[in-house]
Amino acid sequence: MQWQRFAEQMAALARDLLEKKTVQETLDAISAAAVDLIEGCDAAGILAVRKGKAITLASCGDMVGASDRIQGELGEGPCYDLARRKDGERTYRIEDMTRPRPDWPAYAKAARELGIGSMTGILLYTDNEDFGALNLYARRPGTFTEDIETAAWMLASHAAVALASARTIDQLEHAMETRHAIGEAMGILMERHRMSEDDAFNVLRRLSQHHNIKLRDVAQTFRAEHDRR
Repeated sequence: MQWQRFAEQMAALARDLLEKKTVQETLDAISAAAVDLIEGCDAAGILAVRKGKAITLASCGDMVGASDRIQGELGEGPCYDLARRKDGERTYRIEDMTRPRPDWPAYAKAARELGIGSMTGILLYTDNEDFGALNLYARRPGTFTEDIETAAWMLASHAAVALASARTIDQLEHAMETRHAIGEAMGILMERHRMSEDDAFNVLRRLSQHHNIKLRDVAQTFRAEHDRR
């Protein structure tokens, strides 16, 4: 492993990730970077487990989606286990996936049929957030050595910071859009029915509670109806 060159690539990747405009763009770039930068990696993806369901957040390579789907259906597999883990180990490395795997017998058989020879995975996390697991695949057994696992861990660390930043930006933009939509809807009600600001907001809030939909969605409906008139 040429660590100096890899460090330079990590610095360039960090800049590139922080320039992404959305969380999804960041996730996609992380998966692609793993294939480009991690020696021997043929495919990579990010798997999250939400309410027991496996969700592929991003993928680069054909085998990723099939592997995630199979693990979700079986409820077993290294990626699935890592993504739902709350404590303990935050990485795994399987040097030879072609051998029997007592921990995941059904998945191991399916993985061999997919042509997976070796795997490694690292949780994407910061102190406050867990984003799922970055999983790397190789067709050849023995691809992911300790050095390669270390390189993947370094990439995942950069990726988690970028994801935290992207998510914060998304949340801020979402909050601003929500506030803007509600403000416009309140303005429509105030003008149309000569309501006070408090009364207009209370109307939107009651509609939201009565129909069990988000206040932002109620506001957007008001705006859409107003624009059609």
